[in-house]
Amino acid sequence: MRSARVAKRSARVRVWVDPRMRVDPRTPVIVGAGQVLRRDPREDRECEPAAMIADALRLAARDSGGREPLLGRADSVRCVPVIGWHYPNLAALIAAEVRAQPRDTVQSARIGGDGPLALVNHTAADIAAGDADVVLLGGAECGAYLRAAQLAGRAPAWRTQDAELQPTRTLGSERPALTERELAAGLAPPVCMYALLETAERARARRAPGAHTERIASLWSRFSLVATENPHAWSERSFTPEEIARPTPENRVVCTPYTKLLTANIQVNMACGLILASARAAQAAGVPRDRWVFIHAGARAEDVWHVSERAELAASPALRQASRSVLRHCHLAIDDVAHIDLYSCFPAAVQIAARELGLATEDASRPLTVTGGLTFAGGPGNNYSSHALATLVARLRDDPRAYGIATAVGWYLTKHAIGVYSAQPPRALFANTVLDPPPPGRRAACADTRELSGPATLEAYTLPYRRDGSPEAAIVSAIARDGTRVLVRSDDAGLIGALLAEDPLGAPLELARGAPGIALVSV
Repeated sequence: MRSARVAKRSARVRVWVDPRMRVDPRTPVIVGAGQVLRRDPREDRECEPAAMIADALRLAARDSGGREPLLGRADSVRCVPVIGWHYPNLAALIAAEVRAQPRDTVQSARIGGDGPLALVNHTAADIAAGDADVVLLGGAECGAYLRAAQLAGRAPAWRTQDAELQPTRTLGSERPALTERELAAGLAPPVCMYALLETAERARARRAPGAHTERIASLWSRFSLVATENPHAWSERSFTPEEIARPTPENRVVCTPYTKLLTANIQVNMACGLILASARAAQAAGVPRDRWVFIHAGARAEDVWHVSERAELAASPALRQASRSVLRHCHLAIDDVAHIDLYSCFPAAVQIAARELGLATEDASRPLTVTGGLTFAGGPGNNYSSHALATLVARLRDDPRAYGIATAVGWYLTKHAIGVYSAQPPRALFANTVLDPPPPGRRAACADTRELSGPATLEAYTLPYRRDGSPEAAIVSAIARDGTRVLVRSDDAGLIGALLAEDPLGAPLELARGAPGIALVSV
């Protein structure tokens, strides 16, 4: 550095580089992370989401090791909405709990697992631009406690807010996630949509049903082992591939090929709090340098919004572009990244993300989760990725020369957020890239055979199951002769039997105009 102080100019702020800090003072850092897990709460207050977030932020403040209090200095409080209990302005409630007086309150979109990382990226950009110095982020979900209360016939005595009390800003899209035709096919439950994507992934890999189930069960078994080493994981035991794949009364088939142990576990009571600050504010608060984890780069992208209109089901061009963007900004290749957490609501999400990032799903030396994933670490509504990032923070402090990546997903591989982190200072000031419009590649979509007739090819399918262990219906995605994707939900026993007995992916179908279902053509 040529002089003791060098000015960097932007349109909004003049930033001074202090050589004693060795980083730009506006560099965003995570200085504190706290996680709260309540397996056996005794009273409502112990499991109220707002109270748990406040507790997590107090833990984060202690985790920072700072000499000066950080919570009261917050410029902004930002929260991931709680799905199970509606707070019109959760961030305002949290600010009051921790005695902060922020200039603004912010929340992510009402629904979306991308929310935590989208908030982190947006916050890091605000810090880098000089619009904030200390920001509190939090989220929680108490699905297990709510479920127990419902079974007991009562509602928890948790706080409520006036509906007119709204945050200063809401980030992200609130548009409907499905078309009417996708709804008619029964694809609203995420487990059904991702199960359909799973068979598309199997078709892409040209894998037989049994071999594919064995593969994803092995992947999830390795995730369960990671969870046993995570003190903040909901599950305290590991599972063998056989235990995960084998249907039992406790591990029923939900939607082929997914048993319950291959799906996200939302019945948890978990909260997370993160404290982000500028390097200048962290230094002023006396946060030891070995507690700093730098936010190097972030990106947000959306795939074609409706799944049935995507060119390929088992792909995410948006995530591929977003990952390349952040790695390019950091002058890294994916092999330079030691610690990874891919959003893991269902195996399809992990396999597709791994391929788009250039990662091997079976590399034991570099697991694709640091928490254990949403099945074993826990899937607290929108807020899983907050826990992934908090766990990455601890990992990167212990491995200060390493880099970490986390991804987050909203809806059906629809909304994506990604970030790169390290205890190493960044080579360039943080950048948050928003990839818009979405990557090209659309397909005309039609929901049923009343609009088409003639030959088609079976692209993907799944069978949702009743709780008694019997298949409820068949959901089929087929590609018609003109390239249109056709979605059909059928309770035809012959079709269901054929899908259970055979491996019909890629098989010819016959679409009959006006018919309620479709017929598999024997070959």
